[in-house]
Amino acid sequence: MTETAKRPLRIGSIDALLPPEMALACEAAGATKAARDEIGLIVLGLLAGAFIAFGAVFMTVVTTGSGELPWGVSRLLAGLVFSLGLILVIVGGAELFTGDSLMIVACASQRITLRSLLRAWFLVYVGNIVGAIGTAALVFLSGQHGLSGGAVGKTALTIASAKAVLPTVELFFLAVLCNVLVCLAVWMSFGARSVADKVLVIVPPITAFVAAGFEHSIANLYFLPYGLAIKAWAGAEFWAAIGQSTADYPALTAGGAFHNIVVSTLGNLVGGSLMVGAVYWFVYLRRA
Repeated sequence: MTETAKRPLRIGSIDALLPPEMALACEAAGATKAARDEIGLIVLGLLAGAFIAFGAVFMTVVTTGSGELPWGVSRLLAGLVFSLGLILVIVGGAELFTGDSLMIVACASQRITLRSLLRAWFLVYVGNIVGAIGTAALVFLSGQHGLSGGAVGKTALTIASAKAVLPTVELFFLAVLCNVLVCLAVWMSFGARSVADKVLVIVPPITAFVAAGFEHSIANLYFLPYGLAIKAWAGAEFWAAIGQSTADYPALTAGGAFHNIVVSTLGNLVGGSLMVGAVYWFVYLRRA
């Protein structure tokens, strides 16, 4: 074991952890996650799916009518408010599949087995699906898409339609880049000593990935089902209010949504586990 890996965590210190200590904290967190029971992982995954969906709801509402702003400013605003999702996950306590890509650190250090890693990923992902889609259903049933004369629903349809038509290769690399930033936010949160510290390190990377148009699979589990629900079940008064019809969104289909979720999930996994977790393990925790 390297000298870095032997270094104890400064539990009593109020200073932020340094990267070598963050690596140890990440390794320990991965072992703790893998040891949780099935129901616990699914429920915490459900919470994370809902939390990310809340960030997506916030983003949809705030960006409605922002077309008068410069495009870059509008995207910056979208990213800032979407950060709510990961803040709730990290500070509130939940299990997010994309962030849990960093569990690869504990696996590489042989603190957990590959089987336990895949088990945790699967259960958390199932919970994320239920939480995100369930929140989309609740938001649709609340009639929120009718706010501002249907403008909020129109924004949701525009977001979902754009995601449903992304080409496979482009979508994959957008997802890779997304989870690099998401996992860097989670990684830096391991070094934080207070709630304020955690919020401060989360907001910039999350704002960056949203502003840049990168693709987050769990967020898309809200955006796409919500858009599909509006297209399928919104009343005639909604379509009359926005002056459109379902024919204006031909690309928004269940097949397009499924394609986006599958490809973005794979890209997120590569970006988080290989390009962040594996790199930091190699630098700080590999055995001599």
